[in-house]
Amino acid sequence: MDVDDSRKEIWMGLYQSIRQDYASHDMYSHNTSAIIFSESFPQLELQHVFNRFVEVGRVVLVNYGPDAGKLAVIVDIVDHARALVDGPTTGVTRQVLSFKRLSLTDIVVKVPRTAGTVSVKKALEKQDLAGLWAKTAWAKKLAVRTARQNLSDFDRFKLMVARKQKRAIVGKQFAQLRKAALKANKL
Repeated sequence: MDVDDSRKEIWMGLYQSIRQDYASHDMYSHNTSAIIFSESFPQLELQHVFNRFVEVGRVVLVNYGPDAGKLAVIVDIVDHARALVDGPTTGVTRQVLSFKRLSLTDIVVKVPRTAGTVSVKKALEKQDLAGLWAKTAWAKKLAVRTARQNLSDFDRFKLMVARKQKRAIVGKQFAQLRKAALKANKL
């Protein structure tokens, strides 16, 4: 028996017992609309809502401290609050960090537990971690944020002027379209 089959059996058993409880009550027996569950109850599709688990090989983004903004890999789990991480390709030294300082990503690298720095580096290069990370929306968002933070005063001024020009062009086009639509409705 598969795990999903046993879960479905448990849910269907629960469903049947709830239906029997509702049917046994006098206040629900005459009013069929009050019965929550019906015969056309859909098959339960059990899906995991959360997929980013703390596991060996999970790629994490360090979100605080001297290594903030760098990627690392969980090599071992110390306890419920800390993990041993290593990031040989990104400059993160092998160290124990609190989960509060780590953000879990969707990327998982296949490395054995307590793997050495050399084997972690080989695994990261084999799976092209930098390329995988660069394709994610999270990495793109961080890149835009850093680009905006690094703008000079003159760059911010040029950006403001460009946004004004764009707003003027869009406003002009909108006014023309609105005028045409109003003219068409009057006829």
